[in-house]
Amino acid sequence: MPFKSDLLQDEHRKPWSRKRALKFVFVVIATVSISVQGSGQDKSKDQVWVASWAAAQQIPEPQNALPPDDLRDATVRQIFHLSVGGAMLRVHISNAFGTQSLRFASVHIAKPASLKSPLIEPGSDRALTFDNSGSVTVPPGAEYVSDPIAYPVEALSSLTVTFHLDGPPDRETGHPGSRATSYVVHGDFVGAANLNEPKQVDHWYQVSEIDTLSDSGAGTVIALGDSITDGHGATTNGNDRWTDALAARLAGSAATRNIGVVNEGIGGNHLLTDGLGPNVLARLDRDVLAPAAVRWVIVFEGVNDLGGLARNGEVSPAEHANMVKQVIAAYGQIIARAHAHGIRVIGATITPYTGSNYYHPGPLSEGDRQAVNAWIRAAGHFDAVVDFDAVVRDPQRPDHLLPAFDCGDHLHPSPAGYRAMGEAIPLTLFQ
Repeated sequence: MPFKSDLLQDEHRKPWSRKRALKFVFVVIATVSISVQGSGQDKSKDQVWVASWAAAQQIPEPQNALPPDDLRDATVRQIFHLSVGGAMLRVHISNAFGTQSLRFASVHIAKPASLKSPLIEPGSDRALTFDNSGSVTVPPGAEYVSDPIAYPVEALSSLTVTFHLDGPPDRETGHPGSRATSYVVHGDFVGAANLNEPKQVDHWYQVSEIDTLSDSGAGTVIALGDSITDGHGATTNGNDRWTDALAARLAGSAATRNIGVVNEGIGGNHLLTDGLGPNVLARLDRDVLAPAAVRWVIVFEGVNDLGGLARNGEVSPAEHANMVKQVIAAYGQIIARAHAHGIRVIGATITPYTGSNYYHPGPLSEGDRQAVNAWIRAAGHFDAVVDFDAVVRDPQRPDHLLPAFDCGDHLHPSPAGYRAMGEAIPLTLFQ
């Protein structure tokens, strides 16, 4: 810090008074103090919160929602697979789609004894607080972040979050495509080591994100996608989506082990219209820009827009051309909005789906996919490209998935296909 000029005058030019000497000492002390404060000695200031797990929130479809009576005086226990570890964590609970306030009477965390049961490890249960209170009321359309808690977790470990509700939400918020089992019982058993004869459902409810405290330079990769990102065809409770494979590789490298991966895929999601869950542009703020320490987003969307165009019957070439134009324009919007927040945008090519019994695409739809993929691969659009199409297509029939990578519906990859996708992403993109 420079000193004022009147303190730097030559002593032969102007003798110092006691008052001026004291002023000089004060400035020196202040300068040293500022230097120490900015020197990085306070390690906590060099750490950042990183999204270690998250899921895109939506209104569960009727067949995936819990009956209101199930959530009256109810304990809900859920298991989440973390990507990056840390010594402290915090949990986001969500009422994003509720239209009335929702009170959580208590929220606990623990370490699961198994990924396939509600049993928790003895002695691992801890109560979360929210503004130093054990209960919290979340306003409609909002989420609430717990107070930080010292609770060491390892990378690629799992965490149980259990909450008690006095009454059901007026409208549930959740993530139906959990590929993980959740447990529901009546009564307040948030701290119980086990739950007696719980109802089991393969969906998540009212929890949107888990953050861990990591070293400076840490960051989060957002996987923005549809059911192929959400994990249709993956193993329930197996954590074998392509995002899980990527997280394991990042955790295994010293250069990238403080980088989290969160899966913001929604089954049936569209770029342009609401499908299952809000369209991509409508959910961009909540699912891409808001999570902690986001530095990269992998955009893997578009097959539902392309496939849905002619699902109920072929349409004109002009309509196909217009769909391609709109999909590309939506990519441009994602890139512009992410770049405004300093986020690098990685484009992923759309994988083959010829033979799909759901979309039964014809030559025009395949042409649309090729046109969109050509734009994704072209320089000057995305900051980088991951060519998932090249990874999973059948070299003999490139408009089809490779049989070994096909879950059987000719649209979604198998666990082996997901593993190949996750292993094909260069880790250098995140260094």
